[in-house]
This record gives sequence, structure tokens and C-alpha cells, in this order.
Amino acid sequence: MANLAPTFVSPPSGSCGGSLRTSRISAIKLQGRETEQTHLNLGSSYRKKQGLRSNASKETPGLMQGNRTDEYKTAEQTGGYDSFNEMKQRFLTFKEKKYFRENLELYCRLAESQAPEFMVIACADSRVCPSVILGLEPGEAFMVRNVANLVPPYESGPSETNAALEFAVNSLKVKNILVIGHSCCGGIRALMSMENADGDNSSSFIRNWVIVGKNARLSTKEAASHLSFDQQCRHCEKESVNHSLLNLLTYPWIEEQVMRGNLSLHGGYYDFVDCTFEKWTLDYYKTISRGNEDVIAVKGRSFWS
Repeated sequence: MANLAPTFVSPPSGSCGGSLRTSRISAIKLQGRETEQTHLNLGSSYRKKQGLRSNASKETPGLMQGNRTDEYKTAEQTGGYDSFNEMKQRFLTFKEKKYFRENLELYCRLAESQAPEFMVIACADSRVCPSVILGLEPGEAFMVRNVANLVPPYESGPSETNAALEFAVNSLKVKNILVIGHSCCGGIRALMSMENADGDNSSSFIRNWVIVGKNARLSTKEAASHLSFDQQCRHCEKESVNHSLLNLLTYPWIEEQVMRGNLSLHGGYYDFVDCTFEKWTLDYYKTISRGNEDVIAVKGRSFWS
């Protein structure tokens, strides 16, 4: 199993509960009211549209486009506020300032091809945006985001993550793969909450995905069983990154490029409670296998705060 340095097993300097919990509960209640109102509005509009359905095929495309503007409302519009209007303004600001005024040459070049130096594998969590926190510009990083920033082993078979790895390494020739974990990860918490990590025929998509990290869960239970559940989750958030780095080496084309010195594998951990970032690099030649267990060695560890 991948082992982390003792400094990784430490109580969190920040908390994911407390004041955040109150606002989160309030948001859930508010969302529930908004959803209920949306359902009512959609229900009434649905009944109104039943009478229009028989005449729909008789309308010309131009007329139908006009009707859609008046008839169909998005859920965001029902409360008297259209969140897409704000998104539109952000896009137009980007187009005017970033695209045309500041980086037109860059975007023209990217229109022809891409040659990113990095592949970044990060969580789908809305609070974790690698381009924002690391200042990555368009064209610099080929990005993959999934629940709990997991990399399945090669033998697991095809998935969107596997396909992205193959494209990034074999076609784009990226020089670095960075796997980023983060604080308060719901996917890792779901993994650590499992009573049976051996897997079953569960119908839950979340369970069937996060089970990819079961080895990180097992090693966390061994190394941090004396800690609280929250601290175990924090440990596993980092441990799972190391297991993903080991899983990357199960891909023949990745290990080949690492051996040749053309590709480096890196781990990262973003704590958005304290706004800190840890970074380390897998030391391929010191990482060893002992039977069914892999012991990862890292180098170049740094802490950004």
C-alpha cells in the first residue's frame, strides 16, 4: 500500500463544519423552496403547452423559434432572475477584455492546435477549479475532472479517464501529470463511509466509482485508525492521490514515458479552508513493489501558503 509521511496524518487546521454547516443547511432549505416553486410553474406551463402540441408540426421553423422565446422559461427565470444573463455578461466581458484585447494572438494560435505541458486530474467539486487556483491559462493544461479525482488502474477497462490519459500522453505528449486532491472531499467521505469496500452489485453510480479508491481506504484505516473520522477522511484525501499516481504506472504507455524521462507524475493537495497547496513528485526509481503492495516514494515536496 502507498504510505504517506507522518506529517500527512495530522488534524485539520481548518474545519468543514461549524459556520459553514449553518449556511449549507439554509441553502438546502432555500433550494428546496425554489425547486418546489419551479415544479409548480413547470406543471402549469406543461398543461398550457398540451394544446399547442397538435399544431406544432404545422409551424415553420422561423415561427417556432419565435414561440420558444416567449413560451419556454428556464428554472432560473421563474424567480424573476435569470442567472444565465449574468453568465452572458461574464462571457461578453471575457470576449472583449481577455479574448480580443489581451490574448488575441494566443487564441488564434490555439484555434490551430494545442500543445499543453500539463495534464491535470482534479475533482468535480465546484469549490476546486484548477485553472483559477493555479492560474492556468487556456492551452496550458489538458483537464480531467471526476468525483474524488480518482485514476482507475489500467486493468479496470475503458472509461472517460482512461481515454483522456491515452490522448494526453500519446497524442498531446504532455510532460507532466498532476493529480490534485482537496479538503472536505465528498467523494472521499463516501468512500470512507462504506462498510464493505470489497464492492457488490450496487446500483449506486457513486459507490461503483469511488470503490476505485478502496486501496487508499484500506491503507488509511491501517495508518490512521486512532484518529477521528474527519481526520481519517483528510488522510485519505492525500492517500488516494498517491494511489492514483501508482495506478498511473499500470498504464504501459505512461510507465514507458516515465522510464524514458519524458513524463513526470505529481501529486497535489488543495486545502480551500486555509487556502494552502501541497505539491510532490513521484520518485519512480525508488517506488517499489512488495508482492501485492506498492510503496510509493516521493521527492520535491513543497508547501505553498
